[in-house]
Amino acid sequence: MGHTVAVRDLDNLTSWHSEWRGVRVVILGLGVSGFAAADTLLELGAGVLVVAANAGELRREMLDVIGGRFVEHSGSEVIPKQLDEFDAELVIVSPGFGLDHPLIAWAQGRGIPIWGDIELAWRLRDKVGAPAEWIAVTGTNGKTTTVQLTTHLLVAGGLRAVPAGNIGVPVLDAIRDPQGFDVIVVELSSFQLHWMPRSGPGAMAPLASVCLNIADDHLDWHGSRAAYVDAKATVYANTKLACVYNRADAATTRMVEDAEVQEGCRAIGFGLDTPGPSDLGMVDDIIIDRAFLEDRHNSALELTTHGELAAAGLASPHMIANVLAAAALARSAGVAAPTISSALSTFRIDRHRTEIVVTSGGVLWVNDSKATNSHAADASLRSYDSVVWIVGGLLKGVDISDLVAGHASRLRGVVVIGLNREPVVEAFARHAPQVPVFEVDATETGDVMPQAVKAAARIALNGDTVLMAPAAASMDQFTDYADRGTRFAEAVNDYLEGGADDDDPAPASPATGAP
Repeated sequence: MGHTVAVRDLDNLTSWHSEWRGVRVVILGLGVSGFAAADTLLELGAGVLVVAANAGELRREMLDVIGGRFVEHSGSEVIPKQLDEFDAELVIVSPGFGLDHPLIAWAQGRGIPIWGDIELAWRLRDKVGAPAEWIAVTGTNGKTTTVQLTTHLLVAGGLRAVPAGNIGVPVLDAIRDPQGFDVIVVELSSFQLHWMPRSGPGAMAPLASVCLNIADDHLDWHGSRAAYVDAKATVYANTKLACVYNRADAATTRMVEDAEVQEGCRAIGFGLDTPGPSDLGMVDDIIIDRAFLEDRHNSALELTTHGELAAAGLASPHMIANVLAAAALARSAGVAAPTISSALSTFRIDRHRTEIVVTSGGVLWVNDSKATNSHAADASLRSYDSVVWIVGGLLKGVDISDLVAGHASRLRGVVVIGLNREPVVEAFARHAPQVPVFEVDATETGDVMPQAVKAAARIALNGDTVLMAPAAASMDQFTDYADRGTRFAEAVNDYLEGGADDDDPAPASPATGAP
């Protein structure tokens, strides 16, 4: 039996003040962004049907109160009859909804347009008057820190700025804030960018944009590295003033070279080496801006020093790269160099990102639970000379062999966590057989970190760093990376306060021998 969707020109829906009333919208997912989409569209008078595998009781109750409908769908091939009866004109997909999900196939098969929450927010950004400028930030690693840094610098420069997207508030909430903003700094995942058009009425046109770096991640979702890189490259499309890129990452350079941008937009490079004109970089231990000044061919501006960054906990190489990127974005928005310098001294990094838990007995314990992929773990490992590494979790289809081989010389020992530890153990057996490897085979979430900490404490010597940088997602055993990091920190403090008992049974099984 044929199915027809009522025809409505969605291209005309480019403003909060467009005619949204009566538009029938299916929203896939009822997480933070899904609920924000439902709340926004119901405020506009659209008809909303939310479909999700599960949803918290509070959100379901709130959805009911504001006038939305909810249908549970487990992800099976069977499409709920309520969807066909609803006769949707538009689908809004939450980030992370797999491309192979039956509901995506259902929408595509019926020719129903699919938008992400970012496209919806871009179209509606004029609710409270003149729209805020957007600064768009993506990359495999460092997004959250860079968004926080950029927002901090913008606020120091007197601008009303807010971090949004995957960090802070959903973009749909930010554009509806009655006070309004001058700038919204938007953290964008590859999932969100996949659904963003590069042209047409829904295409984002940021004031400035950056892809911080590219490494293999989410390949299981995108299907290939090429598709992942292509999604990330969308961040640069239509940029107005500054496409900021990483000089040390050829992929980001190519993205900027290939980007269709607005007339007058500049390419601004950043890196830990000496900057050329239109770049930010380092000369000795001084952070230099050669991009945002009149005579950039013959002079430069000092923004800060390595020593000043060290005092703020920002002196590791990957953190300096984040500082350079954020400074470039803030400078593009008009923040003065002296303001950048003073504001950097008052910034503090987020929890679970190379967060020092404690130093005890000459051993430094570091929580980098936010290192959810190999690229992030690589940056973290490079910051320390002798490491007991806690690694493992949901690898997302990524082979960590290169990471293991590259850091074998700095590893005192390894503690492997996660439900599927075999790929990690095998990587060490192949590429670093001399490194002692212990497995934590706990099945209960509450037992994982206490056992991992005990194992690490047995291995670590004076001068070592016990680094929890899992190079993997957390959802196989934990709620999220924050839960994993919090449990690690608690386990460290509990272990050190309780004291080690030499008669304790071995907390983990040695996989390749004992230290």
